[in-house]
Amino acid sequence: MWEPSESYPDPAIEVLDPRFLKYRIGNAGVERLATGIRYGEGPVWFGDGRCLLWSDIPNNRIMRWDEESGAVSVYRKPSGFANGNTRDRQGRLVSCEHGERRVVRTEYDGTLTVLADQFEGKRLNSPNDVVVKSDDSIWFSDPVFGILNDYEGFKTPPELPTHVYRLDPANGRMEAVVQDVPNPNGLCFSPDERLLYVVDNGSRPNRILVYDVAEGGTLTHGRVFVDAGDQGLPDGIRCDTDGNVWAGWGSGPTLNGVMVFAPDGVAIGRVALPDRCANLCFGGARRNRLFMVTGQCLFALYVDAQGAAPP
Repeated sequence: MWEPSESYPDPAIEVLDPRFLKYRIGNAGVERLATGIRYGEGPVWFGDGRCLLWSDIPNNRIMRWDEESGAVSVYRKPSGFANGNTRDRQGRLVSCEHGERRVVRTEYDGTLTVLADQFEGKRLNSPNDVVVKSDDSIWFSDPVFGILNDYEGFKTPPELPTHVYRLDPANGRMEAVVQDVPNPNGLCFSPDERLLYVVDNGSRPNRILVYDVAEGGTLTHGRVFVDAGDQGLPDGIRCDTDGNVWAGWGSGPTLNGVMVFAPDGVAIGRVALPDRCANLCFGGARRNRLFMVTGQCLFALYVDAQGAAPP
């Protein structure tokens, strides 16, 4: 059972390298904002609505937390067993759906536009995480996790290899930009968008990979950024404005939470949580509040860092 720290600094915030000291706020602790979800994923901040949306995959719904009142409500049900969520450059919600095996955009009037549901005439597997680049291109991972059982989607054989795709919503053109990762998961760009980080949850050990992003969206020089070791399980990831990578992490009581890696790949900090952190995002008026979704709860922590925004 999780209990908030009764004193500051919160012992759940661990400094692994002196470089993390500048990001820790001494009188800020981990807060639990919501419980009662089956498996949370895909948090996304809506500053104009002062709210956070996130997915509760097995319950087939997207949840909403209101910053002003603290109220938790259902934003959309059914959600297509939505997983990852983000916003495009026009502020619209973009979601990955396990159930319908597609990527959709929520228009201003609430209707859904299907952005991608197949590649080369075959159905996608189960789109997982999604990010939008400043040129409006939409990048998403497509592992098989959502079609392995009837709990987070619908069990069915895959039709395609597991790829990371780049989609141009203006013309509908889609290309597989990462093809050699068994089960790609979390994605994020560096602050200048010259690097793309990709979580590889299909290799042993699990890894976070990084690629150079060339003009036109071509990826080159793929390499290992973090080796998670025998027990580590990275998931959703985000960059701050200094280029640090904040990664949802598990599994096991000594690993569950968030790991923070400097741009050189060295672990500099950790936020301990009672369960594996599936995904996270920065939000709040200053983008300095870290929202962390675990299997059954939503947590938050103020930090002296800001989430990277597209240039």
